Amino acid sequence: MNTATVPEPRTASALAARRRKTEAALDRVHQAIARLRREKAQISVAAVARRADVSRTFLYDNVEARAAVAAAMTRVGERRSGILVEQDDEREATWRERALNAEDALKAAHAEILTQRNRIGELLGQIRDLEAEWTEEAIQRITTENTTLKQRVRQLTADNRRLDERLKAPRSNLRFQDRRIADLEARLADPLC
Repeated sequence: MNTATVPEPRTASALAARRRKTEAALDRVHQAIARLRREKAQISVAAVARRADVSRTFLYDNVEARAAVAAAMTRVGERRSGILVEQDDEREATWRERALNAEDALKAAHAEILTQRNRIGELLGQIRDLEAEWTEEAIQRITTENTTLKQRVRQLTADNRRLDERLKAPRSNLRFQDRRIADLEARLADPLC
């Protein structure tokens, strides 16, 4: 048996089956386009292929399917182009207004930056003037005096603490003596006790 020759009835039935399959796919493509129009969804090759359950290759390869998708996209494009022209005019007006506002804001920002730079320059000049007044020798002297004063503060704090501890005992004795004197005065005032 030779595999290269296929009997005529099998070929005819295969071609008929393929034609029916293509017609069914084309029918699904037209239905998908109609559904997308009703839903006012975006019509694209991918959307039609998904809705019609066909491959994108089928839509590109089949002349009738490609023409149907292109015609649908053109009709939607024409309808949208009128709307888009209006929207573009509105957008252009708002963009023009935004651009003018941005220019004004930019001018104000540049003026503020210039003011701030001038102020920074003045302050840096003041800092340099202050630094120029202090010589290295003066800074060293002040640092030494500061260290000496800190040591003196620590010493005085320690002396104060020591003297405070020494005063605790006499204060305690004084309180005891005051109570004792008050008790003796009370006894003298009342001889019957």
